[in-house]
Amino acid sequence: MAMPTAAMKHLLVRPAVAAPLDPNFAPMVLAKRKYLKAVSAASGAWEGILGSVLKGSPVYLEWALPRADGCARYKLPVFPEGHEDIDASIYLAGALIQEMIWQRSAKSLLLCGPAKICEALVKDFSVGGKYSFEVTSMPNVCGTPDSPFQVKIVSTAAELPEGKDTPQVCGKTANGCRLAFDLGKSDIKTVAVKDGEVVYSKETEWDVTNPDPDYHFKAVTDALKLAKEKLPKVDAVGGSATGTLGANNEATWCDIFPNVPPPVYKQKVVDIFQRISKEVAGDVPLKVINDGEVTALAAVQKLEGKGNIMGISMGSSEGAGYANAEGNLMGWINELCYVRLDLNPEAPTDPWTKGAHIGMSHMYLGQRGATKLAAKAGVKVPPNYVYPHPDMCTIKHENHAQCLKLIQKAMEDKDLRPQVEQLYVTMGVYLGYALAQYCEFYPIDHVMILGRVSKGAGGDIMLNTAKKVLEVEFPEYAGMQFHTADDHFKAVGQCIAAAALPTIS
Repeated sequence: MAMPTAAMKHLLVRPAVAAPLDPNFAPMVLAKRKYLKAVSAASGAWEGILGSVLKGSPVYLEWALPRADGCARYKLPVFPEGHEDIDASIYLAGALIQEMIWQRSAKSLLLCGPAKICEALVKDFSVGGKYSFEVTSMPNVCGTPDSPFQVKIVSTAAELPEGKDTPQVCGKTANGCRLAFDLGKSDIKTVAVKDGEVVYSKETEWDVTNPDPDYHFKAVTDALKLAKEKLPKVDAVGGSATGTLGANNEATWCDIFPNVPPPVYKQKVVDIFQRISKEVAGDVPLKVINDGEVTALAAVQKLEGKGNIMGISMGSSEGAGYANAEGNLMGWINELCYVRLDLNPEAPTDPWTKGAHIGMSHMYLGQRGATKLAAKAGVKVPPNYVYPHPDMCTIKHENHAQCLKLIQKAMEDKDLRPQVEQLYVTMGVYLGYALAQYCEFYPIDHVMILGRVSKGAGGDIMLNTAKKVLEVEFPEYAGMQFHTADDHFKAVGQCIAAAALPTIS
């Protein structure tokens, strides 16, 4: 779907800190800032001191996104009915609703506001509409695959359910004898922990694209059984995986099983973690959560109990998690890799949404953000590693992992390094504007950056550039403290956090 002229007028903004290898990068956070000023002016509001008195006649679109344990609410100023730029309001509202869906999940969408805007969004959030990917994904994400996503217009904001969150308290002490696993898109990491000390750890490669759930079950159980040999007994099993997990450790929607057919997924994957734990350790306490959330909890431990922490893993894709001021999880799904960061109408698409969307974080804050720029940065890569070659546009990660190694090797070449550094500057611009965007919904005092993209001198350049973005464009966030993982944290920090998740008596 083409970007409407009104949306281009109000939502395309060039950043003050430019992305040298992506000159048309148009950050979402800047688009919203510009849009709100335009809508305020259209309502008759005055700027400056008089603005507190002469507020004009603003018009709002409000929405609610109910989920099993909570509800998200939002109120967006919009252009009024009949305004020539109302398409900008429809366009931005769709992107913001999409963002909140992937932050928290949703079973339905309730809208209240100008009829034209609401009716357009009902169409967009329908099967076959602009956001069909979200509409068809959410029932699986919520663990209710037989209950279609519903969209409804209500007459008054009083009919919208109130906003609600249900913070989750997880175990933070790895006492006793525990096993833990971390399932990534490239490998299975397993550990054995005894009273907080890692006595065994191993990484095992696996093929997440295999459509056979029995393959995945065997791969994980075999890896855990090796770890089990190092313990006298097993008191509990903790784990992390990409995607969304249910309250009883169900794999409600895990994209590490992308090719398992839906009927088979329901039969053999939803309860896979429960079956794995029982096969390996019997009837012991089990807790499995999203891998990004484990990162956040591990960061809480590393920072000695500090809160308001965003953990971002820049690996195969972006993994994210957040711990609030008390060091607890919010009960959100935090699938920020599906959040739109770039409103450039020619931004890249991604294989997960199968071309449905452009500008998603998948292509900016993981290794694909780097590999799509490799050739532009002068890195010598095989022809099939030059984006957008078809080999670089599938859900398989092997080519991207190899390409990233070539990027990191090029950083060691004194002749190539100056040009390759521009790749990391560009990545830092992406990260800085993304963090500013996240700050609307997540109070962030600390950010822990992990993942292979952040390694080495290139990672330092990236983080320094992200700090510059905050200092130049968002001084209110310039006090955010950046943290990176030392070798001990990378090796065992997340694993100990995962092992600590289940509580034992």
